[in-house]
Amino acid sequence: MSYTEAKNAYLALGADTEKAMEILKDIPVSVHCWQGDDVTGFDSRSALSGGIQATGNYPGKATTLEELMADFDKAASLIPGRKKLNLHTSYAVFDGEPAGRDKLKPEHFAKWVKFAKERNMGIDFNPTFFSHPMVKDNLTLSSPDESVRKYWIEHGKACLRIAEYFAKETGEPCVMNIWIPDGYKDIPADRYSPRARFKASLDEILSESYDKSRVFVTLESKVFGIGLESYTVGSSEFCLSYSDRAGITPLLDNGHYHPTETVSDKISALLLFNEKIALHITRPVRWDSDHVVLFDDETREICKEIVRNRAVDRVFIATDYFDASVNRIAAWVTGVRSVEKALLFALLEPSARLAELQNSGRLTELMAAQEELKTAPFGEVWAEYLRRENISADYISVVKEYEDEVLSKR
Repeated sequence: MSYTEAKNAYLALGADTEKAMEILKDIPVSVHCWQGDDVTGFDSRSALSGGIQATGNYPGKATTLEELMADFDKAASLIPGRKKLNLHTSYAVFDGEPAGRDKLKPEHFAKWVKFAKERNMGIDFNPTFFSHPMVKDNLTLSSPDESVRKYWIEHGKACLRIAEYFAKETGEPCVMNIWIPDGYKDIPADRYSPRARFKASLDEILSESYDKSRVFVTLESKVFGIGLESYTVGSSEFCLSYSDRAGITPLLDNGHYHPTETVSDKISALLLFNEKIALHITRPVRWDSDHVVLFDDETREICKEIVRNRAVDRVFIATDYFDASVNRIAAWVTGVRSVEKALLFALLEPSARLAELQNSGRLTELMAAQEELKTAPFGEVWAEYLRRENISADYISVVKEYEDEVLSKR
């Protein structure tokens, strides 16, 4: 089937492929840098901690700034659409004496800013509250040790200053996401006090002045992590309540909930009460396993909810996964392309027509229409979108060539 035939087939279903592709190319997706080096970063050689694991030993991992940037460039060249760069503070670059995370300054990220500006990308940012000696007994901002709490509070404040620097330099808003790994392996005797300390710490971080029109602070919850199975300080209830009270943006990571919960169902509820929300799109396999995102049911449903609720400009979309068992460039490309595919799939849904069927009680017709859309000629539209973006549909051969010429020689 040709693209013209696919276009006409979608028109018969009430969807405009041309309009869908035009919208898609301007939706920014924030691409996480940490897929390229298994979340190692540059500021610490501590083993991953905080319930995080990168499994596998596929060769070619980036170990320097130059390698990571080159790998990111290769992946980005194979991904259509508008992209942002998403950094953790552990990717600070020190030309001289290293600084602690509580002493980080904008100049420690100047090379990343230069990299992003040369590629017309904005930058999103994440304080790194894990894999560090100052994580004491699996606690950071909720620690009963005042020196530990103070260290991480100063880290949060430093990150606000850096996030504002990113926004000013790139001309694009910076989403600064706070997530902490704090919790207990076994049942705690006191659930209240750690959360009270976390609340006080967040209050102190947010007392730092910053430009709220440029920097969007988000708060991310988690249900549990490895070694933190019984209690997580930053639960969903805590993070949603705090975000509402503090006037910041809630962030949903679809790997951070009970396996029977779906983030797609939460989006419409949060959009009713928040001007903006943020998403980390991943693929949990039984738990927060951070598998490479695929074009699967939940990814499609998440994107449908963004589009159905006319919230393309109200939802910050980012990817968050890491796999060390496969080629890391291919992992980047597969995952981000899957998000782009799901957005296009959602944009090709005649949502107004389907909503009318639902609201008028014509549920049999709704079911039939939804089933018909599943076999619509989506592949031809996706191929046309790639062609217009000058992106090759075949990325594996390009990745294999890069592996032979670059990755295999590291």
